[in-house]
Amino acid sequence: MEIKTIKEELNSLEYHGRGILIGKTPDEKKAAVAYFIMGRSVNSRNRIFVQDGEGIRTEAFDPSKMVDPHLIIYAPVRVMGNKTIVTNGDQTDTIYEGMDRQLTFEQSLRTREFEDDAPNYTPRISGIIHIENSGMNYAMSILKSDNGNPESVLRYTYAYNSPLKGEGRFIHTYKANGEPLPSFEGEPKRVEIPDLDLDGFTSLVWKNLNEDNKVSLFTRYIDIATGKYESRIVNKNK
Repeated sequence: MEIKTIKEELNSLEYHGRGILIGKTPDEKKAAVAYFIMGRSVNSRNRIFVQDGEGIRTEAFDPSKMVDPHLIIYAPVRVMGNKTIVTNGDQTDTIYEGMDRQLTFEQSLRTREFEDDAPNYTPRISGIIHIENSGMNYAMSILKSDNGNPESVLRYTYAYNSPLKGEGRFIHTYKANGEPLPSFEGEPKRVEIPDLDLDGFTSLVWKNLNEDNKVSLFTRYIDIATGKYESRIVNKNK
């Protein structure tokens, strides 16, 4: 698979929907994570990320404009010990609770499917990063309808053991803008993780998301040796 820069990949579409990027920095010292949301409707754009314990949650920027919290308000990021979970919906809680009962990432997601937002049937995308013994591995999942047909759910999990330095994978909900929105296709995209500090990484992702549609961005660097992390949140609504 061809590797692309984050700038190239983010500028390839005007509307990715929601996206998860996970990888390893070129110095092999940190796991890099990014999660962003975009929106076309007033309801979708009326959101911000706020810190919630070791993770984040979404909130309405202007509560008076919130039409329907369904599929809009959730916790995209939660931490369970040495595992960091990031998703585009309330399946974050499903994964967390399943793993707390000794289920795997994949087993936990078997109880879920794509979102009930006909006619888009938005895929549920999820990622998990595991830091242990001065190493990292991660996995990504997508639950989607079968070519827009809600009668069938497709489940794909991609595992990345001993990921290469300076590389990551990027998955997002839609393959293009449209009516209805077509679901992401194929395996997560291969992208370069640049030699930047967290602020530089955050700026790179934010600046290259479509200006009209971007809403919020969360980034985190996790020290692979210690598990300690630092995070950033950027909200278009201020």
